[in-house]
Amino acid sequence: MKIALNADMGEGFGPWPMGDDAGLLAIVNTANIACGGHAGDPMTMRATVRAAKAAGVEIGAHPGFPDLQGFGRREMRLSAAEVEALVIAQTGAMLGMAAAEGARVVHVKPHGALNNMACREDALADAIARAVKALDPALVLLAPATSALFRAGERAGLRTAAEIFADRSYTETGALTPRSQPHAMIHDPADSVAQILRFLRAGGLVAPSGAVLATPLHSVCVHGDGPNAAAIAATVRDGLAAAGVRLGGLAAAMG
Repeated sequence: MKIALNADMGEGFGPWPMGDDAGLLAIVNTANIACGGHAGDPMTMRATVRAAKAAGVEIGAHPGFPDLQGFGRREMRLSAAEVEALVIAQTGAMLGMAAAEGARVVHVKPHGALNNMACREDALADAIARAVKALDPALVLLAPATSALFRAGERAGLRTAAEIFADRSYTETGALTPRSQPHAMIHDPADSVAQILRFLRAGGLVAPSGAVLATPLHSVCVHGDGPNAAAIAATVRDGLAAAGVRLGGLAAAMG
């Protein structure tokens, strides 16, 4: 069994920090770095790229809706053309920043509401896939397992990595349980490890009924914006390693 750990980073803005990026960079394999839409600014982007490169962590672009106040978690009704353009603009900025630092962007992972909407709306999912392919067809699209976005990446001929979340439960259809429902969040890292191992051993998402939704699984997201994010991520990493799971970058996980 093999998988990559990923976390969102660079989500501060100007003098306002967000999350323990330094702590997470010592743990995860891939970093999804905000590109100035929902969070981030040029200086924060550059500093995070430098830190990820120094830590040997793969760099990914993390584009989101241009909604700083809502942190990209509020839905915006944009056209497919607008979504395609914003993903090109934000990811293009990250590609330029990485090039200036002698680093390479490996993947693209949409953020927040943009990601959630693309998981269920084919038109938005296809727009994101087109944007990624137009910039660099060698980029990996990191998308939630079994989602419309994952299928769009495959249709576009992109290398598409399937993601699960360490701290979220799943419904019968393979969607994330809405946060408004009981047991949507997994608070104990040991329970997170148990769920990840259950999915890996089953070869897909395991629904509450026990039904298996077969899918490849390449990456686990550990959220980076909580007060104990680094400690939780370390517990997840150590638990997976103790169970014999090989942790590494996306290329290794997809190989």
